[in-house]
Amino acid sequence: MNDINHSRVTEFVLLGLSNSQELQPFLFLIFSLLYLAILLGNFLIILTVTSDSRLHTPMYFLLANLSFIDICVASFATPKMIADFLVEHKTISFDACLAQIFCVHLFAGSEMVLLVSMAYDRYIAICKPLHYMTIMSRRACIILVLIPWLVGFIHTTSQLAFTVNLPFCGPNQVDSFFCDLPLVTKLACIDTYIVSLLIVADSGFLSMSSFLLLVVSYTVILITVRNRSSASMAKARSTLTAHITVVILFFGPCIFIYVWPFSGYSVDKVLAVFYTIFTPILNPVIYTLRNKEMKAAMSKLKSQYLKPGQVSTVIRNVLFWETK
Repeated sequence: MNDINHSRVTEFVLLGLSNSQELQPFLFLIFSLLYLAILLGNFLIILTVTSDSRLHTPMYFLLANLSFIDICVASFATPKMIADFLVEHKTISFDACLAQIFCVHLFAGSEMVLLVSMAYDRYIAICKPLHYMTIMSRRACIILVLIPWLVGFIHTTSQLAFTVNLPFCGPNQVDSFFCDLPLVTKLACIDTYIVSLLIVADSGFLSMSSFLLLVVSYTVILITVRNRSSASMAKARSTLTAHITVVILFFGPCIFIYVWPFSGYSVDKVLAVFYTIFTPILNPVIYTLRNKEMKAAMSKLKSQYLKPGQVSTVIRNVLFWETK
């Protein structure tokens, strides 16, 4: 045991997305633009919801919180991945590796439960419209946001407990662009078969239970919408389409990674890119393009802060100071 402690791994080597040095500048540019789009898109949603009083409703309050979590999901590993495209030897300290494991399960777990909260909000709005404002009070909205963070914290703490005491004394190469728990546990110096089963069971339970709750909720909602043909139901169908699309895009990769018995890490790597990069960038697009109220609020925000001639004035001022 003393030998294991003496030779404890202090850092891990991240193999990244590709070993090709020729691709690194191209990947750096692509993922830098994608990350910038994630930040701008989700910050725009948060700014729009907070600045427009017409959007101060439970649905948009939950949407703004989803955008905040999407920023967190994209930020725990993406900046490190982008920086690693510029270096040949990609390393991460043991503590930073544990921090990434903590963050990915905290944010992903919170987002799963927040999607359930959003489904509950739509269920009340469509199935019990007369009681909507009574049930979805300010206190209820805050609870629906705090519960996801609490569940995410409990989930990530239990996951981290499986890893923090494992002895790492040999191989230290992680075949991904961040420290994913299943990949890190395989590097331990002991047999981790039982630990891996517990990790998959923990993540699988949260993923599948959240997904099943969403399936049941949206099935009930769709049946209710189908039996009604009013104009308000047409709006509900449009909103539901956006919600269901986001659910499929988020839970698909998660279920494949933690529930489906894949052994090829290249598949896991592609799916990890999908839920850390593409899902956070698709969510704002889906929720804004299919939502007339959001588009109207964004147009109002644009006219308020970017008045005609204001942008050109700013550019002229910048050029004047540069040439001065």
